Amino acid sequence: MNRFLVRLLFVCIICVSSSSLLVSCKAKGKVAEASKKEDSKELSAERIVKNHYANKIDFKTLYIKSSVKYEDEKQSQNLSAEIKIKKDEQILVSIRFLGITMAKALITPASVSYYEKLNGTYFEGDFSTLSKWLGTDLDYNKVQNMLIGQTLDDLTKGKYQDSLIDQSYRLEDLADSNTKKYFFFDKDLFLLNKQEISQTSENRNIEILYSNYKKYNENQLPADIGINAVQEKGKTSIDLEYNNITINEELNFPYSVPSGYKRILIK
Repeated sequence: MNRFLVRLLFVCIICVSSSSLLVSCKAKGKVAEASKKEDSKELSAERIVKNHYANKIDFKTLYIKSSVKYEDEKQSQNLSAEIKIKKDEQILVSIRFLGITMAKALITPASVSYYEKLNGTYFEGDFSTLSKWLGTDLDYNKVQNMLIGQTLDDLTKGKYQDSLIDQSYRLEDLADSNTKKYFFFDKDLFLLNKQEISQTSENRNIEILYSNYKKYNENQLPADIGINAVQEKGKTSIDLEYNNITINEELNFPYSVPSGYKRILIK
């Protein structure tokens, strides 16, 4: 159970956790248009990006109660999670089993901290430490975006090829030949349906799926998030079902490591 909890925490903290998949890719340039359109209704990549970001996520705080299902090739677990977000400032994730808090993680733009009860351990560090350890460029915005149905990358700073796939607009990142990134959008509202990142040479792939969007104070937020990761060690899937979302209420972010816990160092 301890290994599972730590793995789940890292998924909540950095979107893809132990898959160690994402690779830093700081592309610059204008959005590219496709040279060939599949039908007359297809839009350019530039228009797709513009329409997607027209779905503004305007909030001060979010309070999310979520059911969590974790499954890999050895085990399956059902838990609950409480997620508190103060926009652009901090995220507090509490993982519970049978109503008991088993682990907590506090994420800010400057730091990442967590503790778990089973082994009495905790971690304190920053995104640069985790980025070096996992081999991926991480930051606070990527974590926040993953939880609210926004793209991990800032699409206004990339170069993309657009296409129409299964009635969804797809943008393909053209920046890195080894790492492939795809973003899929609903044709009508341009909400994010899926983002996928793969490294074929490393046999690594992750997809994050979004569905069942609901409106909260004019904000469209997903009620279901599915994370599927594949690597040489096996497959991992995590399903988050947002059972209740409260927006713009006053929130507290209590976090303190219990006395006697042992600090984990990541080298």
